[in-house]
Amino acid sequence: MSPRSGRRPSGADTRQLILDQASTAFSERGYDSTSLREIARLARVDPALVTHYFGSKGRLFAALMRLPDNLSAQVALLASGPAVDRGDRLVRFFLTLWEDDVTRQSLLAMFRSAVSNPQAADSLRGFISDALLGPLAAALDLPDPRLRAALAGSQLVGVAMVRYIVGVEPLASADSETVVAWIAPTLQRYLSA
Repeated sequence: MSPRSGRRPSGADTRQLILDQASTAFSERGYDSTSLREIARLARVDPALVTHYFGSKGRLFAALMRLPDNLSAQVALLASGPAVDRGDRLVRFFLTLWEDDVTRQSLLAMFRSAVSNPQAADSLRGFISDALLGPLAAALDLPDPRLRAALAGSQLVGVAMVRYIVGVEPLASADSETVVAWIAPTLQRYLSA
């Protein structure tokens, strides 16, 4: 029996139902092993409805984590701009995500879960690879673009761990401009010839 398409009976919130089932699937199977079709089956909706609401697995995961809907596109846009200040733009964008109250709570939950739970780590790894490092690497017209993107990502994840999760001073209380001034040149080296 195939799932019914169209509106759900009794006014149920289909979008929230999909998010709930996606949360379960990502938690149990990890990001890479979870498909939109599987989430649709769990939610008992047509797969086209999942695509209608979210467009892609990366956007569904971002919605679940309350991250910006177009995160991949924003990263690609930032990376494809002038190479001379690419590192600066990416650090500023990254800090903006962490300094927003709603986004920070989602990121904290995601990172803390990934440290202690293999499935959460798999979900985070898959999301970072597909939605963040993939678009960044694609925008680089340089040798070893995936390695460069991964090195930049490792630098940013390290900053997140020390500044926002563990709270090591003086990095934890440093103003954003100071962090940008110290970190951007390192990213710039990875992301430029």
